[in-house]
Amino acid sequence: MNPRLFGLLLWLLLAPLSYAADPITDYKLAAGDVLRITVFGEPELSIKKVRLNDAGTFSYPFLGEIVAKGLTPNQVERKIVDGLKQGYLIDPKVSISQIEYRPFYINGEVQKPGSYAFVPGLTLEKAIALGGGLTERASMKRVTILRGDGGPPLEDNISRTTVISPGDTISIAQGFF
Repeated sequence: MNPRLFGLLLWLLLAPLSYAADPITDYKLAAGDVLRITVFGEPELSIKKVRLNDAGTFSYPFLGEIVAKGLTPNQVERKIVDGLKQGYLIDPKVSISQIEYRPFYINGEVQKPGSYAFVPGLTLEKAIALGGGLTERASMKRVTILRGDGGPPLEDNISRTTVISPGDTISIAQGFF
């Protein structure tokens, strides 16, 4: 087989694997996030579904209360590995998967204000669609986004392509007619 053709075929087979990672790379966990914890070879230490409580913690066998708020899933994974090495397992293999993100909220001049499930790639336009669309009085010039991670609110330069994050609160005010 031609080496170039072989290289191209190999690249085509492996390229999708490089894009399979979570699109939210630096995602910080908070209350409402749902995780799956897998400890390979130890089903009694695996948890199919655990929701972080209001304090951003969850209970884990042998280790007690794990504080996950403000950490990435990888950091929580490392915390569990380190804890299990302290007299429970010699070389634990732990994997954490994000099952659900905390919801985002949309209120004001949309047809159906409320909380909605977050999905990666969510934009303001998609959030408005989930909220049933804008009312007749809505003003896209008077939109505020309170960031769920505690970052500064967005009020200027907001467009329909503005990226929405888990926990964000979108407020759409009335326009002046």
